[in-house]
Amino acid sequence: MEQRTIVLVGLNHRTAPVEVRERLAFGNGRLEPALRELIAVPGILEGAIVSTCNRVEVIACGADAAAVGSALPAFLAREHGVADPALATHLYTHADREAVRHLFRVAASLDSMVVGESQVLGQLKEQYGVAASVGASGRVLHRCFHKSFSVAKRVRSETGIAEKAVSVGSAAVELARGIFDRLEDKTAMLIGAGAMGELTARQLLAHGVGSVMVVNRTYERAMDVARELGGMPVPFDRLARYLPLADLVIGTASGEDFLLAPPLVDEAMRERRRRPMFFIDLAVPRGLDPGINAIDDVYLFDIDDLEGVIADNKGARAREAVKAETIIDAEVDAFWRWFTSLDVVPTIVALRDKVEGIRRRELARALAAVGDADPRMGEVLERVTSAIVNKILHGPLTALRRHEAQAGEAFYVDAARRLFRLGADPDDEED
Repeated sequence: MEQRTIVLVGLNHRTAPVEVRERLAFGNGRLEPALRELIAVPGILEGAIVSTCNRVEVIACGADAAAVGSALPAFLAREHGVADPALATHLYTHADREAVRHLFRVAASLDSMVVGESQVLGQLKEQYGVAASVGASGRVLHRCFHKSFSVAKRVRSETGIAEKAVSVGSAAVELARGIFDRLEDKTAMLIGAGAMGELTARQLLAHGVGSVMVVNRTYERAMDVARELGGMPVPFDRLARYLPLADLVIGTASGEDFLLAPPLVDEAMRERRRRPMFFIDLAVPRGLDPGINAIDDVYLFDIDDLEGVIADNKGARAREAVKAETIIDAEVDAFWRWFTSLDVVPTIVALRDKVEGIRRRELARALAAVGDADPRMGEVLERVTSAIVNKILHGPLTALRRHEAQAGEAFYVDAARRLFRLGADPDDEED
């Protein structure tokens, strides 16, 4: 079996600002064609793409780590029309065990802006499902992603990391409390019906916000979410009319143009008689024009602004994260034993087949030379040569099986293939 490698290239909220992340996001139906383009890249056998508000990552399986590692940044640049040098400072690359570790940490929400939040796992499952549906993933990434899902479940059940973490919604509540004296008499407006926005609206309602309006391009979806939240659906074409009623606006939708621009907000503020308005833009690409933050008594925060709020609760999370990292270390070891065994087992079979082939050819020559001198000669030589082969192979095969369960077994696989010339044409073997 051809030797394989796993490589992950990407950027996240720590390496790139929202302006860069939104340029590289795979949204609006772009994921499926991008995946087809990815596995068409020479040297890439399997591939998957993770694209969320806080990260864009491409993970691929191929035969050559260096070739895959150089192909992935070029793929990202090409897909989004961005020059390679402009991306280079924002990208990170993880190979093999470190790529697997990174994916497991992402699934377990240890690499998130909000450590312990559960949304990223759902996004990971959904986007891997797309990779599987278009045939971009194979045996290796199938096991790698599904293992990451079980790792995330184990981390959440065996540690308190989810209990200790703050959510995007709670961060929004904290920011809102810095603007308003009280939330009980305030009205929220949710623009877009995404999961993160709905969770944020629930947090605001749980902390006393009096009512919520739900605006969505699809009115039926707005009605469904409003029903879940106990709020009021608003047709998208009446957004401007209802905007002055909102004290807090949560934007989770985006499009080719900003959904809210300064003139519309300024008009709403005049109708409100300058009572403060709080906006939080959770969409990537951003859906609210940053220019509205320049209007007096208007406060706009985007997804990156949450990081400062979230950073205030690191103590308890850090202790739970240590436990989670121990779990991940063990799970990475287990996966890597399986991954490298994909080469160990074929090597064991190839080694035995090759030596057995040599034995049979040499036995046939010997029997042809002695002819029918002694009918028992064939049985004796069969037993003797089989015993010799088994004794010779015992040491190498035992070493391969033993190191199949240890890190660094790739060295033994490579050594066996080189020493015994596994894969060489039998006709090239010396007599």
